[in-house]
Amino acid sequence: AGTSTTLIPSLVTIEEKAKKKNDVKARSMLLMALPNEHLMTLNQYKDVKTLFAIIKTRFGRNEATKKTQKTLLKQLYKNFNATGIESLDLIFNRLQKLVSQLAVFGVFFSQEDLNLKFLRSLPFEWNTHVVVWRNKLDLDTMSLDDLYNNFKIVEQEVRGTTSTNTGS
Repeated sequence: AGTSTTLIPSLVTIEEKAKKKNDVKARSMLLMALPNEHLMTLNQYKDVKTLFAIIKTRFGRNEATKKTQKTLLKQLYKNFNATGIESLDLIFNRLQKLVSQLAVFGVFFSQEDLNLKFLRSLPFEWNTHVVVWRNKLDLDTMSLDDLYNNFKIVEQEVRGTTSTNTGS
């Protein structure tokens, strides 16, 4: 019932061996760079050029997706606000990450805009300190890190008053 054909391997040149070895290396490197959840679906592509094309299509950004992501990040920045339960560290880190992501797309803000964004985003319990800092003359030159560090100094005091206010 079953007929088998025996393939006689042709002689492989040194160049073909080297190309095959490089293809295997390249494919392995591409697969190692993928998040684990995508390995199973992309492992089926044995040819490195095909694998690279699929990865580029799935993960690469074309101009339309770049524009969409830039618009989304701008909107997130515009609406950036903290919740009352977020720590000062978390608020600062979220804002820093957003600003860094926007910088990748060539969107930058003046120092004063960044500092005011940080101050406006803080929860109500920070209002006393926010009012003081919004009126500082060097708000346009002070780094966001320095502003954050000044708030970090009084964080315990602010968080302490909040818990005593809500506890009574």
